Amino acid sequence: MSHLPLRLYVDSLYTSPYAMSVFVALREKGLAFETVPLDLDAGQHQAAGYARLSLTQRVPTLEEGEFSLSESSAITEYLDEAYPDTPIYPADRQQRARARQVQAWLRSDLLPIRQERSTLVVFCGQQMPPLSPVAQAAAGKLISVAQQLLAGNPHYLFGNWSIVDVDLAVMLNRLILNGDAVPAELVAYARRQWQRPSVQEWVNQPRPGL
Repeated sequence: MSHLPLRLYVDSLYTSPYAMSVFVALREKGLAFETVPLDLDAGQHQAAGYARLSLTQRVPTLEEGEFSLSESSAITEYLDEAYPDTPIYPADRQQRARARQVQAWLRSDLLPIRQERSTLVVFCGQQMPPLSPVAQAAAGKLISVAQQLLAGNPHYLFGNWSIVDVDLAVMLNRLILNGDAVPAELVAYARRQWQRPSVQEWVNQPRPGL
């Protein structure tokens, strides 16, 4: 089966957790792809050519021949259907639905954590001041949900590794890598996800100094 060339548009600082999610998915599936960094500060994602390619003018966007798709969880779901040999979502339908639920939640809720613990903390070692009360409440919710999902300390959320483990680990690491209080079993879980070669490849991308 011949594949169309794949191109992944990411932010030039390699700090987008959503671009990371798709990058890891492509690596886990063993797919050849070209990474195209865009300088978001310079507005390259708003240029006319990219706007034609990316419906939402955001990164990541995946280009496959004449087809292009933006929004990371839509891309990873598409990749799992288009290239099913190495699954990145649970095989069981209900587990798969749960995985999508967790992805949607991590992307739509917990905004105070994303605001006060940007991924510069995760990928560039930036240190931020203590969480505000509203962010503390969001962190409490994140920790509570993660503890429910990982009751019994499994290695992964759904039995085997899935792309959602990366997404949850990134959110936890916003707190962990800033030195915020996170229960030891969740720290161990996040560390385990971080050790995957596909994740390490993204983490170790060269980044300009802050």
